[in-house]
Amino acid sequence: MNIGQVLSHHAKYKSTHLAFVCGGDELNYLQLNESVNQIANALLRNGVRKGDKVTLLLQNCRELWELYWAISKIGAVIVPLSPLLRGKGLVNQINNADTALLITTYDNEHYITPIIEQLKIKKSDFWVIGGTHHYTDFYTEKQASSVDEPDMPSMDPEDLFNIIYSSGTTGQPKGIMHSHRIRSYYMALFGSYFRMTPESVVLHSGSIIFNGSFLTTMPVMFHGGTFILHKSFDAQNVLKDIKKYEVTHTILVPSQIIAALQYDTFTSQHIPSLECILSVGAPLNAKHKNALNDRIPNVFYELYGLTEGFITILDKNDFHKKTGSVGKPPPFFDMRIVDELGNDLNDNEIGEIVGRGPILMQGYYKDTVRTEQTIKNGWLFTGDLGYRDADGFLYLVDRKKDMIISGSVNVYPNDIEKVIIKNDAVLEVAVFGVEDAQWGETPVAAIVLKKGYSVITDDIKSWINENVEARFHKVSDIMILEELPRNVAGKVLKMELRDLYNSKYKTKN
Repeated sequence: MNIGQVLSHHAKYKSTHLAFVCGGDELNYLQLNESVNQIANALLRNGVRKGDKVTLLLQNCRELWELYWAISKIGAVIVPLSPLLRGKGLVNQINNADTALLITTYDNEHYITPIIEQLKIKKSDFWVIGGTHHYTDFYTEKQASSVDEPDMPSMDPEDLFNIIYSSGTTGQPKGIMHSHRIRSYYMALFGSYFRMTPESVVLHSGSIIFNGSFLTTMPVMFHGGTFILHKSFDAQNVLKDIKKYEVTHTILVPSQIIAALQYDTFTSQHIPSLECILSVGAPLNAKHKNALNDRIPNVFYELYGLTEGFITILDKNDFHKKTGSVGKPPPFFDMRIVDELGNDLNDNEIGEIVGRGPILMQGYYKDTVRTEQTIKNGWLFTGDLGYRDADGFLYLVDRKKDMIISGSVNVYPNDIEKVIIKNDAVLEVAVFGVEDAQWGETPVAAIVLKKGYSVITDDIKSWINENVEARFHKVSDIMILEELPRNVAGKVLKMELRDLYNSKYKTKN
């Protein structure tokens, strides 16, 4: 089993079908496969072999997509890193992965040069896309290589396909390992869950180094559909290309859905081809779920999941009866809700979400201790808090680490955020805890306002505290921001909000 063979198959049997669109490039399956083969043969010619780690520090681009397939064809291991990484965090992840070859763009080269001496790679094992004066030029190596199929090594389903890092820029990296078998399940299972066919057209406008992107990129290639990649998210461009290419499936994080809702053309009348809008990365507030469904009925799916390998799906047909949930485990997945001792809890009792399924990671790369702390007897302990209703649907409460303990009471930021988002002036909100001398911790709200709105800080604070359900839900302070800090997966970085508040916004009284 080699995931790379999927592209070779389509190049043979549906060569003229539109396979890939990025920027001004439109490639059919034969053209895409030949371009990928050139890269694969260039890697082989430079000594990259089965099991070697090829680390990619790239924004969305044609080359990143082609490298995914080229690396897999020769049995090497894909290691995509966040292009936001810098300094020590970048060094840690490159070295932790045992990188054999590092590939980045000309724009990112200057981030590598200052740390090159700290990396466990030779200067010749650093390739640059788009011109370089100091390292190996990617295009020179590609253009000198054959379009013929590369020699594919014998592969086992459990051979490593990728390592994806989940940690931030500090601390010990956690490299999540996925095999070719796991990615084949992504292809077949998620294609089924999201009702894909060979005629499907998938558009992706978020970063494809984010594991959530594989939920749609893998199955569309498996089915031999068309994949459209945007270099960055722009709501107007997304809407334009959905209409132009008659896109059937797209994946958006909540902040992107909120941005799209600001446009009158985000309606089923303007983009009638859409069959699936998949929301991932963070919970989407019910207010925005309902607004989306009013605009484009019967296309909304929401997925809760971890890169480590457990998911639930709110299917479009369950939306109306279970709007507040993140769905249920699909076939082949199991879920439990447990207390701190690992004992199963009853319906509607809050505890840690524990799950298992066929996409469960092989483990954290070179980290058996944390692997054993996370996977116990085949069950993945997510670190997320939630409850299951009588029908088996999951409702998220919060991350364990984001829970605020105020005066010995467990305060879940999500409960406060659900109230604040109802304010007409509020576009987005994130609630986090800060130290408090009297209560131990106290909630603070970071708010992004809708365009054209301005508020007096004390007024909106008073509104919040008058409308929350409990005394301990009252916020002690707020800060108004132009945007919330996020990682490439679209998740709000509450640690950064906490640091920002403590350094600049903290009330002096």
